[in-house]
Amino acid sequence: MPQQSFADDVCQFNYTKERLWERSYLLVKCAELHLEEEYRLYQVRLWNSFLGVFCLLHTLITILHCTMLLLTCPHTHLILIDVGIYIFSACFVLTVLSVNFCEKFSMRHSWITYVSSVIAAFVLVSADIFQGTYHYYVHDWALDTFYDTYIIYMIYMFMPIPVMSGALLLGVTVSVVYITYFAVYIATEYYFEIFSAYDYGRFIVDIFHHVCFNLLGMFFRIMNDIVVRSSFLDRHQYIMEKIWLRNARRQEKFVLHSIIPPQIAKPIQDDIQNRLARKGRGLAAIRSPGVMEHIMAIQIHPEVSILYADVVNYTQLTTTLDVETLVRLLHGLFGRFDMAATHFEVQRIKFLGDCYYCVAGLMRPDPDHAKCCVDLGLSMISHIQQVRREHDVDIDMRIGVHSGSVIAGVIGEAKLQYDVWGIDVTIANHLESTGSAGYVHISASTLNELDPGEYTITPGTDAALEDPVLSKNNISTFLISAQPSRPSFRRSTERFDSQSHIDLRARPDLYSTKDDVINEELRQEFRKMPVSRFKPGKIFSWRRRDEPNDPLSSELTKFCMVFRDSHLECKYLHSPDYMFKHSMLLAWSIGCSLAYMQLMTLHPDLLFIAIVLDVVVLTCLTILLVIAWYKKICWLIFGKKEEIQHRFSQLSCWIFCTCEKIQASLSLRICIYLFIICAYNSVVSIILMGCDRNEFELMSIESKLYHYDANVTMCFNPWVITNVVALIIAMSFTFTSIPFVLKIIVSFLMTIAYLIVIFFQFQFIFHHSATTNPFFAAEYAHSLLIIITFFTLYFKERHAEFTNKVNFNWRVELRKKQRDAHITNHSIIILLNNILPAHVVNVYLTSLANHELYYEEYKIVSVMFATLRNFEMSLRNLRLLNEIITEFDRLLLHYKDNYLVEKIKIVGCTYMAACGLDVNIADRISKELTKRDSPIRDSLTEEVEQALMIRRASSLLSERSLKEDLHEEVVFVMTTFALDLMRTLWMLNKAYETVSYDKTIISPDMSIGISSGEVMAGVVGASQPHYDIWGNPVNMASRMDSTGMIGHIQVTQETAILLREFGIMCRYRGMTYVKGPGKIPTYFVAIDNNYDFITINAKRTPRRQYRDRDASISDNESIAGLFFGFDDADSNNEK
Repeated sequence: MPQQSFADDVCQFNYTKERLWERSYLLVKCAELHLEEEYRLYQVRLWNSFLGVFCLLHTLITILHCTMLLLTCPHTHLILIDVGIYIFSACFVLTVLSVNFCEKFSMRHSWITYVSSVIAAFVLVSADIFQGTYHYYVHDWALDTFYDTYIIYMIYMFMPIPVMSGALLLGVTVSVVYITYFAVYIATEYYFEIFSAYDYGRFIVDIFHHVCFNLLGMFFRIMNDIVVRSSFLDRHQYIMEKIWLRNARRQEKFVLHSIIPPQIAKPIQDDIQNRLARKGRGLAAIRSPGVMEHIMAIQIHPEVSILYADVVNYTQLTTTLDVETLVRLLHGLFGRFDMAATHFEVQRIKFLGDCYYCVAGLMRPDPDHAKCCVDLGLSMISHIQQVRREHDVDIDMRIGVHSGSVIAGVIGEAKLQYDVWGIDVTIANHLESTGSAGYVHISASTLNELDPGEYTITPGTDAALEDPVLSKNNISTFLISAQPSRPSFRRSTERFDSQSHIDLRARPDLYSTKDDVINEELRQEFRKMPVSRFKPGKIFSWRRRDEPNDPLSSELTKFCMVFRDSHLECKYLHSPDYMFKHSMLLAWSIGCSLAYMQLMTLHPDLLFIAIVLDVVVLTCLTILLVIAWYKKICWLIFGKKEEIQHRFSQLSCWIFCTCEKIQASLSLRICIYLFIICAYNSVVSIILMGCDRNEFELMSIESKLYHYDANVTMCFNPWVITNVVALIIAMSFTFTSIPFVLKIIVSFLMTIAYLIVIFFQFQFIFHHSATTNPFFAAEYAHSLLIIITFFTLYFKERHAEFTNKVNFNWRVELRKKQRDAHITNHSIIILLNNILPAHVVNVYLTSLANHELYYEEYKIVSVMFATLRNFEMSLRNLRLLNEIITEFDRLLLHYKDNYLVEKIKIVGCTYMAACGLDVNIADRISKELTKRDSPIRDSLTEEVEQALMIRRASSLLSERSLKEDLHEEVVFVMTTFALDLMRTLWMLNKAYETVSYDKTIISPDMSIGISSGEVMAGVVGASQPHYDIWGNPVNMASRMDSTGMIGHIQVTQETAILLREFGIMCRYRGMTYVKGPGKIPTYFVAIDNNYDFITINAKRTPRRQYRDRDASISDNESIAGLFFGFDDADSNNEK
């Protein structure tokens, strides 16, 4: 629902929370969610639980009443017919109502609930009236009715009438019957002449009694429906959150485990969620720069096989195909490889441009790891040959497989990627590079793990004999052909559809229930919803005995319905009361009725005091009523208009604030509650004060001695007082959001106080009032009615309190689920942000996981490769490499403005990054996304279209503005980042020199290559999302790095020209041979001894100024601290 808010200069009006607790809103919401049918089924169970309470209660009341009649009446033969009527009517009513306990039958025939309720009500009414009428005509004994208010309680609070109007109609009908009976049979014969003015007023008092009891009953019905519907909607949302959270956790696990094995992923996953939870509790005082914070998760795997696969003629593909064709081809090809790897139980590690490498035996030990890798390699050759035929492209596959041991794990803080290191990884790489297209090039160690009879094996290539790495490690090589050695051998080279297992979507609408599986789960959960701690099935054998156990029952005390957890009980008691206005309306209505009853039955001498008291009380109640309802009235007046802003006065704002304080404050609500109860009791006190007991006793005696009619106006009518007290007790129980224990105490004290009044203070008056059965002492009848009222309202409110506690408990659980869902959702986003660039994550959540193709094309992107030279990959050295990469990753935090520097991948000791991968400056993105009518259309493609419009408009501007709009500043930003990498490495070296350590493990030297130009980007792969970039700048940046010199940033001529325009000197190195284009001019970025750029006159001023050396050093002051415990770090500390 849209939030209704009124902004003005004085105060803010917000009715959203109150609106959520209005019956009209809840009805609409249930209808929108198509929950009415399920709610009806739950309502049947709920009202049957109320009915079960009534059956027990009515049985006890009947037994108590009949026992008291038999024990206290001296002439038992006169009351045997009364006892028989009560017992017969009770048995008949229980029998009729028991039909409702057959839920399936009553749900199929909904009229059963109405008919049984009407029959039960009128059986009790008939029994009550017949008993009184019988004694009136047979024994000339005018008796008062016993069940009148009790039946009204029963109709509204216990009868399974699903429609509120039906309960109201039945309740009003019963009241009319009793009022008519009172007028015809009792009033005219025993009490007074109804046509006199005074007696007519007393007759109206009885009507007001019934009106108030009906109001109480309707109030309970409305409040119960609001609470139950709210609970039902909360349960629905809780279930949807539970379903979403379960799926999200499964998807999070799949996403993480698709790139990182479970044993490595668990500390990362726990670290992410713990830090998010701490942040939610306000405990995260230290900023965490990346996903991992000093977590180095690596493992040694001794028996594995490594497969390296390289696409032959890949460079030609990236330079000749357009972006859509290239991404579609690579996505389809690598998707097939991923599916094949899954089939052969081989773990794909990552893509390196055209290189695809994976490891068998990594996730769990596999004695057939070599066979799995070789079979996968042959399958990949088959797949690429099929792709070559389908797309008519000249590509092939060169594959190398080696068996040995690897070190596997995750290093760094950003863009987590699972990787493997070790000499055997290097050997597998060289086997691929020296292999032959269309063959699997294996080592002798791999061959020893295979059955040679299954394969066609030939000697290795000449290039392998000349390779220095293979020769140094005495590696003998062999080629395996894609043709099987015997016809009977069939290898699994079936086509694997390029589709992802992932179904990670944006968080679904929690109110969407169209899915049949979700609907069925919702139905099952709704059927498990508890309705009461009282189980009628334990008493009535025809009820189900297999009802689900409710865990909440054990968390509540038996009699007072208090949470055993005091903290939870405190939270419940202090929760806001958004139904306060309804309670005040009822309190005001009953207050007006009591004031009228008081004036009609009061002694004339106390009339002035009573009027003053009534005016004060009603004024206070009216003020509270206005405060409670003023917000609702303002919402009705202003909230429905198109112009939602309104300037409220200072008084209005004060009323809003006061109402909100009352709703939120338990102490204020308790004070108002006690004030109302005390005000009601003051009405009774004033009436009692108007009676002179001694004078009344003397008059009664004289009237009997001298046979004259007593003055009935001398004292109060006891039954009026009893009905008023019963009404006040009912009100004390019905007021919302007051502690149940306090309600019990207040009502119990009122009951005890009134019993004292009956049996001690005004015993003579009550004894001489009308009774309900012949020879049954009237004081017993009065006290029995009050006790029945107390216990009836106690059981009703106890049941309602259980419903309220269930509702609150679900809200607590819902908030927990929402927190868990938020943490899980956030952790998924964090994981994806550390797999994909930030601008691709939202697209992935809604489109890519739906197997849609995604690609981008940029006019200019700057690409950087930075490689640590002479760095031997060993377990001991990986710790240092992790610290270096971590510091490099932290630098990314300083490159999030203007032009973002995106880490692409780590390849061994090479750090690859790019600048300019921003959807706002993309020249082209996926056509599929531009055609989709979704939030992605709004949030992504429209940004691109807007950027394109700006670029078209900029063609009318000056040459300088045009160049700035071409985003060539990405070259400057990328070079600045490269300089920061060199500064960071220099700081590491400086810190290293102060530490006594084996200096042979590190040579902190680095070469950097940068190139820029048109780049294509996209997400490829099936089992793992992998964002990669292609194009000539990528190839050239790699060549600039590999042919560069230690301590220098080598750039291409185009990049050097752009850097000079931004005021950075570039020195000509000369003609350098690079693979592909041959000899090309290259340049070194001029850097002084302090690691600052040597500048020249700039033609263009960048929006981003590079950080000077002092700033970089201050950002990295913590680096030295990383090494002061380094001597104690060895392989035993690795995970």
